Amino acid sequence: MGLNLNNVIEQVGKDKGLDKSILIDALESAMVKAAEKKHGQNKVIEAHFNEELGEIELFQFKTVVTHITNPDQEVSLAEAHELDPEAALGDSLGIKLDTAEFGRIAAQTAKQIIIQKMREAERNIVYNEYTNKKGEIVTGIVHTFERGDIIVDLGRAEAVLPRDEQVKRESYRQGDRLRAFIIDVRDVQKGAQIVLSRTHPNLVGKLFEMEVPEIYEGIINIKGVAREPGDRTKIAVSSNDQAVDPVGACVGVKGSRVQGVVQELRGEKIDIVPWSDEPAKFICNALLPAQIVRVIMDETDHSMEVIVPDDQLSLAIGKRGQNVRLAAKLTGWKIDIRSETETKKIAMEQAAIEGAEALKEIDKEETEGEDISSLPGVGPKTRDALKEAGLNTVADVINAGIERLSEIEGIGLKKAEKILEAAREYSKQ
Repeated sequence: MGLNLNNVIEQVGKDKGLDKSILIDALESAMVKAAEKKHGQNKVIEAHFNEELGEIELFQFKTVVTHITNPDQEVSLAEAHELDPEAALGDSLGIKLDTAEFGRIAAQTAKQIIIQKMREAERNIVYNEYTNKKGEIVTGIVHTFERGDIIVDLGRAEAVLPRDEQVKRESYRQGDRLRAFIIDVRDVQKGAQIVLSRTHPNLVGKLFEMEVPEIYEGIINIKGVAREPGDRTKIAVSSNDQAVDPVGACVGVKGSRVQGVVQELRGEKIDIVPWSDEPAKFICNALLPAQIVRVIMDETDHSMEVIVPDDQLSLAIGKRGQNVRLAAKLTGWKIDIRSETETKKIAMEQAAIEGAEALKEIDKEETEGEDISSLPGVGPKTRDALKEAGLNTVADVINAGIERLSEIEGIGLKKAEKILEAAREYSKQ
């Protein structure tokens, strides 16, 4: 091509951040296409970059044969020996072509292919770069708006903040700085599609990681985040070092660290909760600032009944139930909150019900335990017959049943039915 390509390849590769092999491949493809355009596609043509000469060399390959039937792909043994004295029948012989004759066509084709390859390579670079950043926070500039979605310019790529991932009370204008959490990176035809979120709970966790060095260093662990975007978040933290208070470290001197997160979330309230491996204690921490009197745990139902002082009930539940809702989400337990007065009232009602049931049982036992002579319709002879059969009380008669009663001497089936009915009626009194 009359031009040393080594310098060009090095320079373009450096400017565009492309691998040298990608550019060489593009140039080789361009030369093959130009040669096929001139000589026809029925020829076997290959291109190779000669690094020493700094140019692309073209070779037309032909098979050495005795009799030529396809001149485009075959060469006689005599012709082959002129090019290579050691050529033998069946060999594939590469005949070098003059590349100078392609001139402008080759250069234009090469340019188009290089541009295409560069775009593909840049797309791959961007996709790989942001795939590795999935689950991280990025900062960009609001570029445009499309059907409620916000298109964000990240510098080397564009990202989308879908309507569903936006905080309702936040609004943006073109040119505004926007920080968001990468939830997905998709490989689409146009390139990498980076999907952002401002509502994801992990956005809060990552913001704390940026503000609190102890979290980044692994001294403090974020154990869980429960969030109602734009309104309130509860974040549970623990410490691997007894000398480090996890809540204090996250709050910072005069609240400096937590305020950094609150400002980024545009005023969203944040409760920093000390984590505990004891569920009851963790739930008490999660319901702060409300004070707890007692916790009743039901492990089978994975629920907790939390009793609070009367004046703490609304605080524990929170505005529109938000405090208890976030605490349940953070701890993973169902939480039922009751005041002390309500709990006492329920306990008294339950005791009254249980007491009434107990009295009924006592009355029933007393009634059934009475002598059979109390039964209406049972005369002295019948009474003696029943007692001789070992049936002394009303309960004995009921337990005996029809069959046994009818077998007693002097008591037939009809009389047995009457006695049993009388005994059952008497026990209900």
